[in-house]
Amino acid sequence: MHVLRHSRRLVLGLVALLLAAACAPGATNNSSSTAKGGTVTILGVWTDGELDSFNAVLAPFEQQTGIDVQFVATRDQDAVLTTEVAAGDPPDLAAAPSPSLLTRFANEKKVVPLQNVIDMNALKSTYDKSWIDLGTVNGNLVQVFSWAALKGLVWYDPKVWTAKGYTVPKTWDDLIALQNKMKSNGDTPWCMAVESGAASGWAGSDFEKEITLSLVGPTVYDQWWQGKQKWTSAPIKQAWTTFGSILGPNDSNVYGGSNYIINTNFGDVGTPMFQNPPKCMMLNQASFITSFFTQADPSLKAGTDYAFFPLPDASTQYAGSHVVSGDAWSMFHNTPQSKALLNYLLTANAQAIWVKRGGKISPNKDVPLSDYPDQLSKDTATALVSTKVAKYDAGDLMPTDMKNAYWSAILDFIKDQSKLDSILANLDQVQSTAYTAS
Repeated sequence: MHVLRHSRRLVLGLVALLLAAACAPGATNNSSSTAKGGTVTILGVWTDGELDSFNAVLAPFEQQTGIDVQFVATRDQDAVLTTEVAAGDPPDLAAAPSPSLLTRFANEKKVVPLQNVIDMNALKSTYDKSWIDLGTVNGNLVQVFSWAALKGLVWYDPKVWTAKGYTVPKTWDDLIALQNKMKSNGDTPWCMAVESGAASGWAGSDFEKEITLSLVGPTVYDQWWQGKQKWTSAPIKQAWTTFGSILGPNDSNVYGGSNYIINTNFGDVGTPMFQNPPKCMMLNQASFITSFFTQADPSLKAGTDYAFFPLPDASTQYAGSHVVSGDAWSMFHNTPQSKALLNYLLTANAQAIWVKRGGKISPNKDVPLSDYPDQLSKDTATALVSTKVAKYDAGDLMPTDMKNAYWSAILDFIKDQSKLDSILANLDQVQSTAYTAS
């Protein structure tokens, strides 16, 4: 496991600009003005370009308050956080611990209830109730959200598609027909990359769970992540075989095959699509992936070099279904510094900093569409609002052992689809103990 520690300092040349942003209405509340100096420790997952954007969010806060934010990044967050909590040495704040792990901590009274920490009137006026409910455990608010991502988006290069005569599919059958057309033209339909250190496999699970929600509907989807629906049951197995129809026989629909998919970092998924000539025609990933596109090639322009369409409904019965996720915060130490930072992160001004840089959507209703840097990101934010059946990421809702087994099963399925029955049977075995242990 590789852990990165970062301490952020404001570049002097930006002091005036950033201080103006920090002092803008709603940038911080009274909590931040009472905390001067000191430190806040955070455990999170952001690195590289995402961490650069988070640094930009923190800069005006640190400049105004003198508080130093110390960040530790790890992709094995559940394990690290569990160890630190058990040792009595957790960070002040954790960015997006899994909801199942958080529920356990809440039941053990290891996290701070936030009702008296944040400005609840401001939260209720700027967030839909569903976001507040999502962070509530046993009547206590223990998690709040600063940014969101819409999953189930298929990205492509519109210039290439126009030249090749490919059109955006409207139905699942259209999508399969498009795959076949691409293959008959000598093109590889999909880019896919799922390596993410200890969390490898999650990017593939995003594709599979999006299919699951659309195919079996919200009731079975909820029963599934709650451990009440067997992995070997017909609806869940059908979702996996449908995912297999995307991969193709021996992963023939995906550039590079299984070894490439499993060993390529998820953030590099778009690289072959933007090569000349392109090595693959489309990829499935959440709205945040655009920041990785432009990090790899800053010349890429939204709408010109990349665009998206929602993954077509696997079943018309559950049209408009999408999985969503969020960058969430929980508190382990209620200090003036951590209280100030948490309240700041919930403001429209703080969230807009990352929104303007691209790759994030804000759940705060006071962030206007005009803050999104291009029409494509505006369309993404609009799509989030217009989603008819929105469900939180099922993997993140599962107990840690179940989630980790799910991600590993995705890797095993990509390696050898013929082993699906044994893969699902093994997941049933994990399910039989994971939920009682949690």
